[in-house]
Parts: sequence; C-alpha cells; structure tokens
Amino acid sequence: MAKRERGTLSRAEIVKVALEVAEADGAEALTFRRLGPALGVAPTAVLRHFRDKDELLLAIGAQLLEHALSEVDTDEPDWRKRIMSLARASRRAFVTHPRVAALVATRTLRQEAEFRTVELIIGALEQAGLHGRAAASMYRAVADTILAWTAFEANVHAVGLDVMDRDGLAWTREYVVLPADRYPHIRNVAEHLSDVNREDQFELALELILDAVEMRAKPI
Repeated sequence: MAKRERGTLSRAEIVKVALEVAEADGAEALTFRRLGPALGVAPTAVLRHFRDKDELLLAIGAQLLEHALSEVDTDEPDWRKRIMSLARASRRAFVTHPRVAALVATRTLRQEAEFRTVELIIGALEQAGLHGRAAASMYRAVADTILAWTAFEANVHAVGLDVMDRDGLAWTREYVVLPADRYPHIRNVAEHLSDVNREDQFELALELILDAVEMRAKPI
C-alpha cells in the first residue's frame, strides 16, 4: 500500500485491516510492525491510536459486536425474540472471524458496543420480570452462554472443520453399534445423536435459559 498523508489514519481503518490480518495469518501476526505497512504508515502511527495490541483486540471485539447489533431489531416488543435475535447475530458475527473470536469472546470490552449489548439484555430481562440482583445474575448467564458457544465454535474452526466432521462420524459409526447390554441408554437414542448439530444445541441452550427466566420472573 502506498504511503498516505499524515493524519488521515483512523481507528476504524486500523480495526478493519487488523481484522483482515488476524483472520488471514492468525492473531500472532497482529503486530504494529505488520499493520504499519498494510496501512501505508509507520508502525508508530498505529501507536498513536492504540497503546498496545490488547487495546486493539478489544476494539476488534467491539467492532464485531457492532456488526451483531446492526442486525437486531431493538424495537421488537417480545423480550425473548430480542434476546434470541441478539444471540444469533452475535454468534454469526464472531464465528465469521473465528481466529479473533477465540481471543476476544471471553473478554470484557468496556466499550460502547458492549454497553449497548448489556443494556439490551438487561432491559429484556426487566421486561420479563427480573430485577436487581436476579436480573444481573441472569444477564451473566445469558451473555456467558452466548460467548461460551462463540468461543467453542471459534475453536472448532481453529481445529479445522474437516477434522470436526470426521469426529462427527462417530455418531453414525461407533455409537450406533455399541452393545445394548452394556450401553442401554446410549442405544435408546443412538439413531438420533447424529441429528443433533451445533446449531440445535446453541438454540436449545438459550431457550432453556430463557425458560428459566420466565420461571423466576415476577411480572409487574
């Protein structure tokens, strides 16, 4: 990239290029020495916007959350639908960039996108009838479940989908032929195990938590 005029570099552009570099070559390639030439600036120019790599990673995480939030209808009147919409959008945004997601899914970002995400979830829980510590605790359960699945799926991509697909064949090979006298409970459901996929389990995990919200809630 040709060198640019001084003062034309922005945080948004750095985040965009950093995300591309990390996804192409891994997070270990995400250095200011690497980013400088990719942006057409000296590495020190990046330091004027981000004091270190960790701050840059948090900004990347916030950008992924922004992508997710842009897909959510915040005016949806049904609190469950709002949370599920956010959950699905967050999963898509992070899993699209698995190498970065594995690094930032477990972090507290402390940025506007995260604040808006937290506000959306807690607002939905309060609408459902949870308040105070109950709402705070359930917020953590909801958010941590979303992020845990995100980190899990990011690592699945890191291992390699071909490897995971080969592992998945166990459900239609080894499990269906286990002796019923030793593994009666497995054999009771063996034919269904291969039908269950990560998409199903993500949805089920969130639905179970939201069912618990309804059970614990005290509607006004």
